[in-house]
Amino acid sequence: MQQAIGKYRWTICGLLFFATTVNYLDRQVLSLLQPYLAEKFSWTNSDYANITAVFQFGYALSMLFAGRIIDKLGTKKGYAWAIVIWSLAAIIHAAAIPIGETMSTILGWFGIAGFSVSVMGFMFSRAILAFGEAGNFPAAIKATAEYFPKKERSLATGIFNSGANVGAILAPLTVPWIRLNWGWDWAFILMGLIGFLWLTCWLLYYEKPEKQKKLSAAEFAYISSGEEETVIESTEEIKKVSWIKLLGYKQTWAFAFGKFMTDGVWWFFLFWLPAYLKAQYGIVDKAVMLPLAALYTVAMVGSIGGGWFPMYFIKKGHKVYDGRMKAMLMIAFIPLVVLLAQPLGYISYWVPVLLIGIGASAHQAWSANIFTTVSDMFPKKAVGSVVGIGGMAGGLGGVVMSKLGGALFDHYKALGHIETGYTIMFAICAVSYLIAWGVMKLLVPVYKPIADL
Repeated sequence: MQQAIGKYRWTICGLLFFATTVNYLDRQVLSLLQPYLAEKFSWTNSDYANITAVFQFGYALSMLFAGRIIDKLGTKKGYAWAIVIWSLAAIIHAAAIPIGETMSTILGWFGIAGFSVSVMGFMFSRAILAFGEAGNFPAAIKATAEYFPKKERSLATGIFNSGANVGAILAPLTVPWIRLNWGWDWAFILMGLIGFLWLTCWLLYYEKPEKQKKLSAAEFAYISSGEEETVIESTEEIKKVSWIKLLGYKQTWAFAFGKFMTDGVWWFFLFWLPAYLKAQYGIVDKAVMLPLAALYTVAMVGSIGGGWFPMYFIKKGHKVYDGRMKAMLMIAFIPLVVLLAQPLGYISYWVPVLLIGIGASAHQAWSANIFTTVSDMFPKKAVGSVVGIGGMAGGLGGVVMSKLGGALFDHYKALGHIETGYTIMFAICAVSYLIAWGVMKLLVPVYKPIADL
């Protein structure tokens, strides 16, 4: 059956997986270097929270526009520009100190006292990185909607989304070694250069399905099966789908709230776990490689398994949206295990590592499904824009989590009980998914596809 249909769509999925891996490699370098850089430049937890919050806030705003830009430029051009910008931005981190000195001088001309030189330099670099990286998921979800029938989209999304875990696994296996042997700046430079390798593959292998010569007629027909809409070619038609109109649908708000409540959890894990392992267990440099690699390996299982999970219900006769929501409810209970991370941490640092890994795995399973609810309910021409709106909400959720975490850690560190700050944050992470699911179900209790855009 598969041989008769063809499988070029999985080549495209492989490209999306590769891009997402690069995306998270570039994103995680700073968090792995945080224990070293914080000591080198005398950062407080709030300083680091400000740096990460700039990325998250910039990512939030950029996601809103990234979705629109991807819809208008098309998937091929939009994705190419995104990875060029974020790869250059990753490299720019290596020049954070001279950038910060320049910014400090300029502010001094106006009598303005800003942050320290290092904080300003990394803030600037993270802002540019956020702008470029915001294009990854709108473009990847749009490519998935173009190349996969609805029944396969959550699986394809789960597979390419697992690239986030592969990036998170590879980063701790490489970044500390690069820092120790070549210096912290080269960690940013080398990771940034990888993006240009992906760009070459993307330009060679990607084209819209109706123009793709490597795609068989049988596979094209299979991809289009069950679609009520026709491919939108006109940019003018795309322009008619305004943000205001999209915000008038409860489906948009359901997706946005789900992202707001849960994206910050993943980003908290991504940006703060190296700091957590140092603060509570004194684990730094090469010692952090194995626990973080193990944690994100567990998370990768959830990404792929979560993409498959709703297909179990769909095959039993459930409608696509109903099957997806059933799967997401079951997934939302799994992060509750993170509540045990601190109480059982006295046994070994491996206990919280594995429990947080299970929570991160649940997040990836959730993520594979929440992204796919957009292509379930909206026509292809609006997918990028809706993903952008949700991404903005998720980024704002990340800002809240990062700033709250930084403030709590500094507060309880001053009291000599920094572990209390982590206990509070882990509790928030544990319950966020059930709250998100409840509100999403309240807003969209039954499957309501949008067909009148």
